[in-house]
Amino acid sequence: MTVKVRRQRPRRRVFWALVAVLLADLLALSDTLAVMSVDLGSESMKVAIVKPGVPMEIVLNKESRRKTPVIVTLKENERFFGDSAASMAIKNPKATLRYFQHLLGKQADNPHVALYQARFPEHELTFDPQRQTVHFQISPQLQFSPEEVLGMVLNYSRSLAEDFAEQPIKDAVITVPVFFNQAERRAVLQAARMAGLKVLQLINDNTATALSYGVFRRKDINTTAQNIMFYDMGSGSTVCTIVTYQMVKTKEAGMQPQLQIRGVGFDRTLGGLEMELRLREHLAGLFNEQRKGQRAKDVRENPRAMAKLLREANRLKTVLSANADHMAQIEGLMDDVDFKAKATRVEFEELCADLFERVPGPVQQALQSAEMSLDEIEQVILVGGATRVPKVQEVLLKAVGKEELGKNINADEAAAMGAVYQAAALSKAFKVKPFVVRDAVVYPILVEFTREVEEEPGVHSLKHNKRVLFSRMGPYPQRKVITFNRYSHDFNFHINYGDLGFLGPEDLRVFGSQNLTTVKLKGVGDSFKKYPDYESKGIKAHFNLDESGVLSLDRVESVFETLVEDSPEEESTLTKLGNTISSLFGGGTTPDAKENGTDTVQEEEESPAEGSKDEPGEQVELKEEAEAPVEDGSQPLPPEPKGDAAPEGEKATEKENGDKSEAQKPSEKAEAGPEGVAPAPEGEKKQKPARKQRMVEEIGVELVVLDLPDLPEDKLAQSVQKLQDLTLRDLEKQEREKAANSLEAFIFETQDKLYQPEYQEVSTEEQREEISGKLSAASTWLEDEGVGATTVMLKEKLAELRKLCQGLFFRVEERKKWPERLSALDNLLNHSSMFLNGARLIPEMDQIFTEVEMTTLEKVINETWAWKNATLAEQAKLPATEKPVLLSKDIEAKMMALDREVQYLLNKAKFTKPRPRPKDKNGTRAEPPLNATASDQGEKVILPAGEDRVPGCMFCWTGRWPPFPPEVVSYPWFPSRPD
Repeated sequence: MTVKVRRQRPRRRVFWALVAVLLADLLALSDTLAVMSVDLGSESMKVAIVKPGVPMEIVLNKESRRKTPVIVTLKENERFFGDSAASMAIKNPKATLRYFQHLLGKQADNPHVALYQARFPEHELTFDPQRQTVHFQISPQLQFSPEEVLGMVLNYSRSLAEDFAEQPIKDAVITVPVFFNQAERRAVLQAARMAGLKVLQLINDNTATALSYGVFRRKDINTTAQNIMFYDMGSGSTVCTIVTYQMVKTKEAGMQPQLQIRGVGFDRTLGGLEMELRLREHLAGLFNEQRKGQRAKDVRENPRAMAKLLREANRLKTVLSANADHMAQIEGLMDDVDFKAKATRVEFEELCADLFERVPGPVQQALQSAEMSLDEIEQVILVGGATRVPKVQEVLLKAVGKEELGKNINADEAAAMGAVYQAAALSKAFKVKPFVVRDAVVYPILVEFTREVEEEPGVHSLKHNKRVLFSRMGPYPQRKVITFNRYSHDFNFHINYGDLGFLGPEDLRVFGSQNLTTVKLKGVGDSFKKYPDYESKGIKAHFNLDESGVLSLDRVESVFETLVEDSPEEESTLTKLGNTISSLFGGGTTPDAKENGTDTVQEEEESPAEGSKDEPGEQVELKEEAEAPVEDGSQPLPPEPKGDAAPEGEKATEKENGDKSEAQKPSEKAEAGPEGVAPAPEGEKKQKPARKQRMVEEIGVELVVLDLPDLPEDKLAQSVQKLQDLTLRDLEKQEREKAANSLEAFIFETQDKLYQPEYQEVSTEEQREEISGKLSAASTWLEDEGVGATTVMLKEKLAELRKLCQGLFFRVEERKKWPERLSALDNLLNHSSMFLNGARLIPEMDQIFTEVEMTTLEKVINETWAWKNATLAEQAKLPATEKPVLLSKDIEAKMMALDREVQYLLNKAKFTKPRPRPKDKNGTRAEPPLNATASDQGEKVILPAGEDRVPGCMFCWTGRWPPFPPEVVSYPWFPSRPD
């Protein structure tokens, strides 16, 4: 028995240690449970959060608005965001940056860079000599890249979310336009990294909108496919998406709703901004005509005036969407000259006639990519602010041929709500109803390589091969493996975009480089030398297109196989047990099921590309790879592989030293024997069949990025530090402003209090004059020297004034507390005396309190009465200007001591069992008659006025304590309450 106890104690210790660690982790996670989403539009952004108790909510900014302008004003010593920056755009347009997302991932020769300079000529753009990317030159000392500016905006959005959620937030889902290519998506991820955000996913804004629509209409989705078209015209671009909703059967959660992106069409420059720019140009022409004879300068040369005109054009576009005409008015547009002109909706539509002709374009693109017709579309839903323009709706309605356009979705907030739902699904802290999301690849990706072939004996030539890796409109995220079978030495291959014929010539120029990466493999020949007796299964490259749509090459391996014969005695029982344990902990191929996330689709093996059929030995195998579960659980899991979709050569077990080997399990026939059959004698054991042994060698990889080189780590670290310094500077500025405001408020409030009767009653004329003089001196110092004062100096000045006024404030506060505290003390003393009297009247047979206990309570009551009377008498002798001797804290201490004695007796009465009654001659207990009174039992009990029973312990017998009235117990300062 002793041995058993000794063995259990360590187990108990380990158990409780694990429990303690788990509780600590839960407590740590409880402070960071919230997640956020950022719907990053060209003109404004919407931020949403999910936290315990708040399912899905749009964050209000500091101005209590639900959307925030994506504008940043950068000056030498301060920054402004949102509405504050929008107001600064008029005063300092050069330092105010907007629509900078259009420059993400763009190099100097991109047409969008020239377009941006034409739209906003006040900005000075410079270029990175290494990456050829754009920088904003604010001043000779201030220079920022678009990624850095976006990082500032994301950091500001996080601060808004944290203030709203009242807890720190790090995890986020960010929306991006569906037409963003690899370079643009990597730029957004770099910006989020600069902001210190952990990006759970970059979700396409059209997918987020579709998810929001489906989540709130889950009951309307059934097994019949519903095709919905979302037409999203925002400020900078237009996207049309065809989505199919349907209930599907999932392996993990049964029948669940699913959305699948079927078709996508877009126009990168069609949006509300272009309409506003044309209105601005129209208004500028009208203003120049009004001043034509005055030899005035062209208003287009004045950046401030053009900023005012752009703001007025934005307002005019909104008003003309609901009215036939409106008067444009700007006070002091330029040279103190006011501008006033009438604009009509007809003029606006004529200015944007060619833009409205482009409205049906994305619809046709989406139908072509989905291979569908308009008859298959059940509903067309409008999204985005620019769809409120009546002409846009008119042209679109005619193009789709429907009776009406759907407006049953929040056009501004749908994407933010869908993204935050996805954030909650990807987070560990929340469990949401599953909703399967199948996004689609917009730009196909392929692998290209060249190798030398021998067409005739002695005649060699180079052959160029292409293999589609991720096809257009194919689902993602997913992993794929491509196998090179005919290489035994180091070689290179290229990862490029596939056929982009669906893009027009101008879109191709904006798209940028169509070449992604050159992959140089090193160590292929060495791997063949290392395993000369093994059969090569090819060079396998593992690709991953993750949830954010970003392509990565996970690893490249050289795989070899050979047959190994095992002797009958080779595999012992201990070896079998080890293999079983290994399969349980490391060899399982079925990952944990995840209820919610982005669905991963396994496709059939793709057919070889052109030129490979005539040479079977030269084919490159392209296979799907099962998704492996990741640590944070955000990686969705694939359906069960079907058929031979995953080749044997892809299931390799990694080792830390880079060499990999895995012994295949023996065949089922060799492993499993019939039950109940006795094992054969050792001499009659048959030789086991040969098994396959696989060896996997890691191949060195050198990546040469061709589209847009990533920011080097040292440059990225500098950008992170730059943003952190700016944030710290902003926090210090806010702290200084807070200290200055507190000092100024204290001076004005105290000067006002000096004239109030309650303060004059407890102070002398000399004391008030001294305080008033100090306050006036501090006010003068704040006006003269406060501008250059540091935060420490301001706080010290405030502390000095508070110390000077401390005695005055203390006397006033004490006098305010006296009536309430003394009244409560009197009530407590009275009810305690009533309790004591009631306890003394309990018959001796039922008495549970000792004489010492009741005497102690009586002593405390008497001492409290004596202290109160003596202190009040002493306080009455003191002048009001002196420090009082009657203190509220002393009253509370006396009440606490008295309450403690009563509580002791109360608890004793509550948990003491009644004494048994003596039995009479018949064997029954002697009970008093039901109608017996106190006088029948001996001593007469006098009830206090207004009571129907003896107070005190008599309440304890029936559990109706406390004897104190509710108004006493309910005081917030009451020391304690009995149970």
